[in-house]
Amino acid sequence: MRLELVGGDITEQRVDALVNAANSSLLGGGGVDGAIHRRGGPSVLAECRALRAGEYRAGLPAGQAVATTAGELPARWVIHTVGPVYAATEDRSDTLRSCYRESLRVAAELGAESIAFPLISAGVYRWPVEQAIEIAAEVITAAESAGPARLVLYRQQTLVLAQRLLAGE
Repeated sequence: MRLELVGGDITEQRVDALVNAANSSLLGGGGVDGAIHRRGGPSVLAECRALRAGEYRAGLPAGQAVATTAGELPARWVIHTVGPVYAATEDRSDTLRSCYRESLRVAAELGAESIAFPLISAGVYRWPVEQAIEIAAEVITAAESAGPARLVLYRQQTLVLAQRLLAGE
């Protein structure tokens, strides 16, 4: 899959599917999760509540993904995934990889031809940014799809770092 690095706000991306770095409650929060819920409007929250009332009564486990409407966002769907909290004493990188793989799987099931990801777990879940970029790029570029995938980086310094890393500098 072709990976595009983009600076800016993920809620402004015109793609088929936006990936939400959600918390396990699926009911909104801070960072990307809060921004997607605010911009998506009440229909996103309503579908998340329905998921919590059904299959995900205990919340969405880390590394899994599930889709809802995108509501008022400029996308068709939101794919919610819960990243792992970084722990220096425990390797949770397979769970982080699973977030990307499962999001791509859900996107394929939906028929999404374009997708935008945030840098999962690199905010309040404290994943080291350089390692988070490497994991995201590894999984996304290995995926078999003709459509583009965007990695949307909110901070300019993170975008510059990602561009250097992917250029092999």
